[in-house]
Amino acid sequence: MTEEARRPLSYAGAGVDIDAADVTARRFGAIGRSTHGPEVLSQGGGFAGLFALGGRYRDPVIVGATDGVGTKVLIAAALDRFEGVGRDVVNNNVNDLITVGAEPLFFLDYLATADLPQERRVEIVEGIAAACREQGIALLGGETADMPDVYRTGDFDLAGFIVGAVERDAIIDGSALRLGDVLVALPSTGLQTNGYSLVREIWGLGKGLGLPHDREVLGERHEELGDQTLGDALVAVHGSFFPALKPLLPRLHALAHITGGGIPGNLGRPFPDGLAAQIDTSSWQVPGLFRLIQRTGNVEDAEMFRTFNMGVGMIVAVAADELDATLAALPGAWRIGEVVERGNGNVVRGVPGT
Repeated sequence: MTEEARRPLSYAGAGVDIDAADVTARRFGAIGRSTHGPEVLSQGGGFAGLFALGGRYRDPVIVGATDGVGTKVLIAAALDRFEGVGRDVVNNNVNDLITVGAEPLFFLDYLATADLPQERRVEIVEGIAAACREQGIALLGGETADMPDVYRTGDFDLAGFIVGAVERDAIIDGSALRLGDVLVALPSTGLQTNGYSLVREIWGLGKGLGLPHDREVLGERHEELGDQTLGDALVAVHGSFFPALKPLLPRLHALAHITGGGIPGNLGRPFPDGLAAQIDTSSWQVPGLFRLIQRTGNVEDAEMFRTFNMGVGMIVAVAADELDATLAALPGAWRIGEVVERGNGNVVRGVPGT
């Protein structure tokens, strides 16, 4: 038997450093506790989190959602900016949860990597906690999975899970939609967390051309972006619509978070049979980032609208007589369309490709 064969093996030697992970986990614990209120109970051994609903609801319905950041993580890693994707994963999930009228209560994260440095992991969790604190959400726990060989060196993936609650009689499920309701759009903050695989294909980002290439491309400036670099525009944080929409939820008839699939793939989800959305694409100017993507990649209109949000982050439906009050309460929002009769199987009309 050779000397090499007799050498004892270890988990650290296989790519998983338990000691370093334990130190980081203790830092995660302190970060998470900064988001806790009295509803979070002692976790004992720490295998699971405990959250008490107490008497704040009469007839609560528990609501859950899960989503990730997608290949935006490759852009963040190339730019060495990690805190923002932590915020992204929280806000993305919050926006999904509130579409049924739910209040977000607690959040859990899942970070998988091969060998992401411990400090970068902490930056991500600090971003998660910051977004939670800003919205009154408890970061109840999470999991960091070291998975060498599944992920390449430096790679990581980030997903999250959110739990909320809504009174049974306050659920927003589209059943209140009526012919003549008005659709109001809230602006997005860039791509949010969707369409990055197409963007990376256009500019060759994360395609094995090397970090210097990626950073050079991301540092470029384009007329459509004003003072921003391409990288700045692409890592803009996926904003949360919960703070703005929370006081309006009782008057909203439907909500649609415009994520993967764009307006055509998301707006129709809460619509009942017989009703459709009529969208006026002249009601807003598509932001420069999307125009740059279309020009550089020679992407057709229909493909743009079903891949990207095109500057529309969320669409809500209200009764026509609530329009003025809704717009007054949502700075930057605009009337994007109305609820009409459904015809020819269309759920969304007026958008390229629908």
